[in-house]
Amino acid sequence: MKILVCISKSPDTTSKIAFTDNNTRFDENGVQYIVNPYDEWYALVRALEIKEAQGGSVTIITVGTAADEAVIRKALAIGADDAVRIDAEPQDAYFTATQIAAYAQANNFDLILTGKETINYNGSQVGGMIAESLELPYISIASKLDVNGNTLTLEREIAGGLEVVEVNTPVVVSCAKGMAEQRIPNMRGIMAARTKPLTVVPVSATEELTTFVGYTMPNTKSACKLIDPSNMDELVTLLHNEAKVI
Repeated sequence: MKILVCISKSPDTTSKIAFTDNNTRFDENGVQYIVNPYDEWYALVRALEIKEAQGGSVTIITVGTAADEAVIRKALAIGADDAVRIDAEPQDAYFTATQIAAYAQANNFDLILTGKETINYNGSQVGGMIAESLELPYISIASKLDVNGNTLTLEREIAGGLEVVEVNTPVVVSCAKGMAEQRIPNMRGIMAARTKPLTVVPVSATEELTTFVGYTMPNTKSACKLIDPSNMDELVTLLHNEAKVI
């Protein structure tokens, strides 16, 4: 099976978040980037498991600049066969999806996997847009994926239960918790990643549908108030007037 896994970079969760240019751009100074966890832990690892069980190949793809190649090599160290970098700064979900779709269409993949979302934007848009561009079925937020020939059986959580879906390849799937377990790159994988193929593809003309107008930081959390357990009246008053939860 020929599998394409879409990856993106995200700031490490310990990074200090700040904005620049009058709060219109994310300040990257001092930020350590990682592979987006949903892409790495679930989409990429499940792709590798399928390859190991049934043969085939796993290609990772990202839209980014040369500065992102360290993140790409990390994904290669986990076990992907090769990588593709579309040479552009990602602008919005539509721009990213159409760039990936153009490459996928030219290379006939059986399965395209994405993480359910990125941890920095939480948009959960790219997978669906790729599927629409390619006119392929799309299964979102799948927590289990089994392969039988060219038929996939997937599970996804829905309100009040679990949904089981069958679909034939080619198909696009976004992956959520439960799809696979995180893998840590070993030394052999890290060394091999240095020489694995990384193809740089020129950007194709795509209309940008959205632009970022500005960013704001969340409100600072208020200090914790401690109420004497015997003072129930004060607790009720605060919950009603300040917290507004009763």
